[in-house]
Amino acid sequence: MPFVEPADMIAATPLPGWSAHFFHSEHMTFSHYDVDEDAVPLHEHHHEQEEVWHVVDGEIVLSIEGVERRLGPGGAAVIPPNTLHAARPVGPCRVVVADFPLRRSLPGVS
Repeated sequence: MPFVEPADMIAATPLPGWSAHFFHSEHMTFSHYDVDEDAVPLHEHHHEQEEVWHVVDGEIVLSIEGVERRLGPGGAAVIPPNTLHAARPVGPCRVVVADFPLRRSLPGVS
């Protein structure tokens, strides 16, 4: 599977205002989120995967172990495995999130 088209991705709405498209490589999970202006914040949580957030458009506030940082286009954050983190959109935004290793349980997908 060297190429992935949007139609091949798994679509979901993990939270109100968060539209997601997911796909897996052999070792990683990728999430493309389009977040509405009035989207609910992503609650504080943790998981076994390392997670990298990359802001493509708009702004989002990420909290990693209680430390908040506002990220705009091109900004990124690396969240170590089993680390508490949360996200709060500042307005409409687009982010790409990569998880390693694979994240088999996807938010909003049953």
